[in-house]
Order: sequence, then structure tokens, then C-alpha cells
Amino acid sequence: MLIPSRGKFISFLFLLIIAGEWVISMNRKMRYWVRRVLMLVLVALLGVAIYQTLGDEQKENVEVGKTAPEFKLKTLDGETLQLSDLKGKAVLLNFWATWCKPCRDEMPAIQKVYDKHKDKGFAVVGVNIAETKVTVSGFARQLNLNFPIVLDPDRKVTKLYGIGPIPSSIFIDKNGKVVRKVNGEMNEGQIEGYVLEALSK
Repeated sequence: MLIPSRGKFISFLFLLIIAGEWVISMNRKMRYWVRRVLMLVLVALLGVAIYQTLGDEQKENVEVGKTAPEFKLKTLDGETLQLSDLKGKAVLLNFWATWCKPCRDEMPAIQKVYDKHKDKGFAVVGVNIAETKVTVSGFARQLNLNFPIVLDPDRKVTKLYGIGPIPSSIFIDKNGKVVRKVNGEMNEGQIEGYVLEALSK
């Protein structure tokens, strides 16, 4: 059995340590590149998912000057309401949810304008997005809302109208044409101005 000299043994250990560090270093690099590749793949997949979601949301987006798409939804009273029921009236479609603070904040203003112009051929339809009847009914009672509120549980109408962030409002004239789209909270003056615009068409 050959036993290496002290010097050769130390040199061997030194080379072994260097080789071990090189292997570990290579493994780390491999793990680094694997992580980078996986991250890029995940980012790409996420981008595709977001693009497809936005595409689904806006593929039937309404345009100003075009006829507002027909829809049919259930009200809080369990009745069926469709847009064609309001033919001959100027209509405000307000897309909202109870968890949305700007939505809650603008509701009293919408109610005031509705009370002021409902006898002049103006109608409001509050389209609640994906909340339960119990939640929405409680909110409507709390704010004393008396215009029709419909439930869009599967977001079909929300997607049909290309709605993104809420609140979002669609103003429709007496001929069923979209005259204005508004994203974000409106104050009473803005709402009334847009209603008068729709009534004048």
C-alpha cells in the first residue's frame, strides 16, 4: 500500500477542496439559470393570462355613437329587467360594487339626479358586479336607493360592456345610442350634465 508524502497529501487535499468548490459553484450557477428560466416562463405565462383576461373583458366594448348592447338581468326584487324595457328613455348604467368606496360615495349623487329627472324620461340601472343579493339589498336599504339594481353574478354584462375599473358609467340616449362613457367617481354636477346631454339627443 502506497502512502503519499505529507506534502503530496496536503496538495491533494487542496486540489480536492478547489474541485469541490468548483462543483458547488457550478451547481449554484445551474440553479441560478434554472431559476431565471423558470421566472421568465412564469412571467410570460402571467402576461398571456392578463392579456387574455383583458381581451375577454373588452372584446365587446361599447363605443360612443353605437347602439348599447341588449342585456337581461334579475333585479333585487327577482324581476327580470332588460335594456329594451327602457326604450324611449335616457338611461344611466352604473357598474359598481359595495366594496368599492368611490362607488359608494357617488351613489347619493346618482339618487339625487334620478329623483330630479325620473319624471322627464330618465332612468338609472345600477349593475352590481358579482355580489350576493343579501349584500346588495342591505346596501340599497342603507342608502335609500329606489332606482332598479340588477345583479351580474357571472359578470357577463360587465364583460359585454367592456367594463374595467369601477365605478364605471354608460350614458344612453332615448334612441338607445351610447352618448358617453365615464370611468371613475362622478359628482352630482357631472352626473346631471351628462343626463341632460342624454336627454337632449
